[in-house]
Amino acid sequence: MIPIALADAHAAGLAAAAQWDGAGAVPRALAVAALAEQRLELRLAGDPALFRATLRRLPARVAGDVSDDVTAHRELATLTPPRPVSAFRVGRAAPAATLRRFYGDAERRTGVAWQMLAAVNYVESDFGRVRNESVSGAQGPMQFIPSTWRAYGRGDVHDPHAAILGAARFLRAAGAPGEVRGALYRYNPSRAYVDAILRFAARIRRDRRAYLVFYARELIVRTPSGYRQLTRFGLPLR
Repeated sequence: MIPIALADAHAAGLAAAAQWDGAGAVPRALAVAALAEQRLELRLAGDPALFRATLRRLPARVAGDVSDDVTAHRELATLTPPRPVSAFRVGRAAPAATLRRFYGDAERRTGVAWQMLAAVNYVESDFGRVRNESVSGAQGPMQFIPSTWRAYGRGDVHDPHAAILGAARFLRAAGAPGEVRGALYRYNPSRAYVDAILRFAARIRRDRRAYLVFYARELIVRTPSGYRQLTRFGLPLR
């Protein structure tokens, strides 16, 4: 049954994340659990009735996490249409521990919460695995358009440390950490985007292991013919 399988995958992912320091490759146990949870949540995202029924049968804490994940996915799905696999360029992400240090450095310099920066990095580029430009010309792991990068960036827009610091500067100038919702809306003027970022950031804030679970998830994209998985254990399949 889906509720049992989802609760088991959720627990297994967090347990595996607790045993990993974020350095090097994603451990197999974590990758397997994260993918199992991810696939079940994508199924729920496409079936509202099943989603509601599943939530009622999950433990409260798990239901809250799953609800945030599925709702965020739905919110983000409204922003971009399905694209062919050929539209995606895929590469390796920097190690999770390295990115965590970069988020922490940016938080110390600007006051913007590291959890929010991690959520933006996750949504914008799957932690740097998605390498293509957006239709508006946005580039890099935090997806800056050239004019915004000139104002807030330093160095190479494709460098994860530089990009994370640039995003933190932008969000700080836009009102974060005091006006987080407004700052995120300036980053991407969509209420659906803002809500999704805040849901992912809240999950990481509730349990830091969630960051490693998100990092361990595979890159799965929407195409005109359905979902396609583009990484295995975080590495490009093509």
